[in-house]
Amino acid sequence: MSAPTWDPQQYLRHADHRTRPFHDLLARIGPLPHDPAPRIADLGCGAGNVTALLAERWPEARVTGYDTSPRMLERARAHAAPRLDFTEADAATWIPDEPYDLILSNALLQWIPGHADRFPVWLDALTPGGVLAFQVPGNFGAPSHTLMRQLAESPAWHDRLGSLLRHDDAVLTPAEYLRHLTAPGRTADVWETTYLHLLQGEDAVLDWVKGTGLRPVLTALADDPDARDSFVTAYRDLLRTAYPAGPHGTVFPFRRIFAVVRTAQ
Repeated sequence: MSAPTWDPQQYLRHADHRTRPFHDLLARIGPLPHDPAPRIADLGCGAGNVTALLAERWPEARVTGYDTSPRMLERARAHAAPRLDFTEADAATWIPDEPYDLILSNALLQWIPGHADRFPVWLDALTPGGVLAFQVPGNFGAPSHTLMRQLAESPAWHDRLGSLLRHDDAVLTPAEYLRHLTAPGRTADVWETTYLHLLQGEDAVLDWVKGTGLRPVLTALADDPDARDSFVTAYRDLLRTAYPAGPHGTVFPFRRIFAVVRTAQ
């Protein structure tokens, strides 16, 4: 199955809510080696909006955003500056070719099977006192995902979509991340938070997942608009029941898992 295609405009429709976990992750990173001019990598930079926030936090840093999506990189390069650049790379195989003070990944690793196997490679690339930081969604058991999988695995869709979507094992538990990341010579801080996003607009949860979790389905059915629309309509109806709109918007609980690992000086 081909990788999902991405739509930067759709993804950024909920940029305020999507960016909040990044700010919470950034707040726990603390000082970096070679401040005020550290070397920073943003794995899975997407549209570049959070990469630009890294450059704001460390104005003298040299920051590179890495992504596999040509459309996302095209959008990201609007943020490019003399010390901020973007380039194509796949985090599943990326091997740093220089030392980094911070390697960060925001809502990417859930797309990479076995991503914990990459941690040793990235940790080895950190300068003494350097930081590996990431956050991933921990909501694969939420209705937004379970209803999508159930529909994809139903008789009407199984042949085309039955093995397409990710399950709970797309990410590890916080305890499993802590086990992978804790070792002599480094400290690990792992935690989880459930956000209660109050989304606005009609079918707001559907609009959210069109930018992320639904992308594999939209990609797989891109050459059959009637089938795509049929799936989306059925999924929309399920979401309306699971996430009813209220007088002030639609409440969308969203659990996320965070980790910040610092190597010894």
